Amino acid sequence: MTHKHLREIPAVFYRTTGGTEPVLDWLRSLPSEDRRVIGTDLATVQFGWPIGMPLCRPLGGGLWEVRSTLASHRIARVLFFVDDGRIGVVHGFIKKTQKTPDGDLEIARKRMKEMKT
Repeated sequence: MTHKHLREIPAVFYRTTGGTEPVLDWLRSLPSEDRRVIGTDLATVQFGWPIGMPLCRPLGGGLWEVRSTLASHRIARVLFFVDDGRIGVVHGFIKKTQKTPDGDLEIARKRMKEMKT
């Protein structure tokens, strides 16, 4: 029996020039149960990349989303990119509409560009 070697891809959270980490701050603001679900889903991506649906979906331009289903039928999205052997976690939000809001995509793309330079 062969064991697939699991190699974890490090996740790097977006940090502003002022040193704050908005995605981590957002995660910390959530109830612990929600944090646990999102953390587990993120770890699944780190150990199993590349992963497709239903957990991950490409948003175009190198941006992906992790789709987490939280308690009470809420849905969280964590947006990330994979580059240079790391996962850049750029944005997270609780999804209130069917479509990912353009504003959230804009934030994520801007942060991705900053992290890649």
